[in-house]
Amino acid sequence: MIAHLQGKLVEKNPTEVVIDCGGVGYQVNISLHTFSLIPNSDYIKLYTHLQIKEDAHTLYGFAEKSEREIFRMLLSVSGIGAGIARTMLSSIEPKQIINAIASGDVAVIQSIKGIGNKTAQRVILDLKEKVVKLYDLDEVLAVQNNRNKDEALSALEVLGFVRKASEKVVERIVREDPEATVETIIKKALKSL
Repeated sequence: MIAHLQGKLVEKNPTEVVIDCGGVGYQVNISLHTFSLIPNSDYIKLYTHLQIKEDAHTLYGFAEKSEREIFRMLLSVSGIGAGIARTMLSSIEPKQIINAIASGDVAVIQSIKGIGNKTAQRVILDLKEKVVKLYDLDEVLAVQNNRNKDEALSALEVLGFVRKASEKVVERIVREDPEATVETIIKKALKSL
């Protein structure tokens, strides 16, 4: 119903903004990703998603159409509401969510607060085909990267590093160099840990 809002930025905080459009102030819920992309100017434009429930009409705003698209995809998954979808987009970058779904990386999705193992698996099961088709991703490459990442994590664990700390470092390395070999990932991780 409301595709976007463009107007004067009245209030801005990490979870919501108020946009004045022709004298009407719209309270719009945003993710941290969108918050980081909102310019420090007087006028802004946000793509929106209007959620209508019995007790409330709630607007969600996004700096990029692609983020709104991911938000809507996440809402289509049973057990994921607007709050959890917004938390997901606040916790990790939209591209990371897409890559995690495409590669079947349950650990990345499960690392988000409020998402358990079953919900993470359901997100991947429901959205994997759609994400691979929509973003024209090479599923084989994603699975290969995932395998390299898993092998590197296992090796680091054997070397005595804590898995949680290793995961963050390895995730960053794979993001920076998606085609990194297991050896490259381990070498770079050892420098960072």
